[in-house]
Amino acid sequence: MPVIKILPHAEYCPEGATLTGVPGTSICEVLLANDIRIEHACDQVCACTTCHVIVREGGRSLSAMEEDEEDMLDRAWGLEPDSRLSCQALLRQQDITVEIPKYSINHAKEGK
Repeated sequence: MPVIKILPHAEYCPEGATLTGVPGTSICEVLLANDIRIEHACDQVCACTTCHVIVREGGRSLSAMEEDEEDMLDRAWGLEPDSRLSCQALLRQQDITVEIPKYSINHAKEGK
């Protein structure tokens, strides 16, 4: 199973984390299943950018980005060339390293 290394994030994962995921599962699903409460305001349907992550290593091993994800990413805070929506990026067999950006476009959060 692929390993997801999560770089430290002050709010969601202060110590960083090393997780495993099943191929075909989204990064967002793996984070949420491991109590890393990344924002996902649209309930993982590619209609917002609150689950934006930056894939620092292994990005080519993820599922290909589709046009709707590309279009939505244009709205993400802190967009980088290796940005993905974690709800759309599906794991394959290789390990990846992910950074959760410090901010999102969400001005208010639902209960934690």
